Amino acid sequence: MSAPLYDTRPPICIAVLAHNEERRIARCLNSLPLSDESVAIHVLVNGSSDRTAAIAQAIASDATNMIVHNWAEGGKARSWNRLLFDELDGVHETHIFADGDAEICAGSITALVESLRAQPHANAAAALPMNGRNVAAYQAAMRREHGLFGDLYALRGSFIERMRARNIRLPVDLIGDDGLICAMAKTDLGNEDGWDDSRVATCEGAGFLVEPVSLWRAASWRMQYKRMINYSVRHFQNRMISRIMRGPGPDGLPQRLDSLYAAELAEVAPRKSLPLWWFDRKALARMRG
Repeated sequence: MSAPLYDTRPPICIAVLAHNEERRIARCLNSLPLSDESVAIHVLVNGSSDRTAAIAQAIASDATNMIVHNWAEGGKARSWNRLLFDELDGVHETHIFADGDAEICAGSITALVESLRAQPHANAAAALPMNGRNVAAYQAAMRREHGLFGDLYALRGSFIERMRARNIRLPVDLIGDDGLICAMAKTDLGNEDGWDDSRVATCEGAGFLVEPVSLWRAASWRMQYKRMINYSVRHFQNRMISRIMRGPGPDGLPQRLDSLYAAELAEVAPRKSLPLWWFDRKALARMRG
């Protein structure tokens, strides 16, 4: 029997997805195992108009295991697909994904790898948030529900290999990869009839830090306002994805979710509670426009 493709590669591949993260990208990258020959790091700078790529390139020049991809087209899901399906010629034992504004806690990469090795039934391992006002509640929910945050998580290489074989890609206009990735991991790339929470391992030894929202910075308010509209878009997208996952499963995902908007959103109204109503209204106007 021939050896898996990833036997000839570094066992760990880390993908850092970054869009206009010049304030945090250095903190993120310097928290990774730079120049570790067992790790291949790919920084996916996408659609950025600031100095994110330049800062990443400067750090990469002193590292031996980092490649910076500077792509004009934005979109986290689009960039996720592009790396795994178009840029890489095969898979690694473990693929780890991090957001460009997340600082990775010491020991997290090793902990994620060991978590998957210790739990062969799991397709994914999720790191825990380590700061923020509601951190205790988020951690408790993740432990209870086997949730997954897009800031830092790991996927088993063989799971990605099966995605590649079936050409199961994320819809390129998906807002947030974590919900869909979590669902596909729990269903083992089937529909929701095969749902099994234990296929996503909660990794107690892995964590990440994010920049808290500052009430004193106008930029933070603007960023949070845009983020809340995106959360509403994500809410309506998740309703569509849930219907697909209850039926054909991930093989039924469209290339673009906006191809479903006309049919799916014709009679949809904003949620009634404030402030969700306001942001849902903005999101629906964008999606219908």
